[in-house]
Amino acid sequence: MAPAAAPPHQYLIALGSNVRHARHGAPAQVLRAAARALDDAGLAVRALSPIIASAPLGPSRRRYANACAVITTPLEPAQLLARLQGLEHRFGRVRRGAPWRARTLDLDIVLWSGGALADIHANLVIPHPACRQRPFVMGPAMRIAPDWRDPLTGLATKHLASRLTRRRPAPR
Repeated sequence: MAPAAAPPHQYLIALGSNVRHARHGAPAQVLRAAARALDDAGLAVRALSPIIASAPLGPSRRRYANACAVITTPLEPAQLLARLQGLEHRFGRVRRGAPWRARTLDLDIVLWSGGALADIHANLVIPHPACRQRPFVMGPAMRIAPDWRDPLTGLATKHLASRLTRRRPAPR
């Protein structure tokens, strides 16, 4: 008898690009192609947020295209990370040099159905350590997974996004 398939996990993946790709085109088209590539790589894309434009972090001057996807896969987090990094490489990403350099494709695991995780061997932390401070992640995440909860704060993505965008009263 064949072994039973591993139960599927759900993941929230952040997608970003700020470099034109020779075959796929401008950053927004790169993200659309990346979503198709995720599906083709056996990572079932259940939802894809609208693509937004955002200002760069760090020294880059190029604006980013950002989105989020909910995927389902039996892969464990470290396995998924390796698959995502393989896709980044296929899209021309080079992982050396400055951490804030321009990139054709960036794929990050933001949340997963398994809760919190710190895997030092895979250099992987879930939830993504900076996700709560990034409107370009939480905004798209809220659109497709508004009730997903950050296992560390207990807050839903819609609440985390609201905290990043709400107006604060001016100091007196």
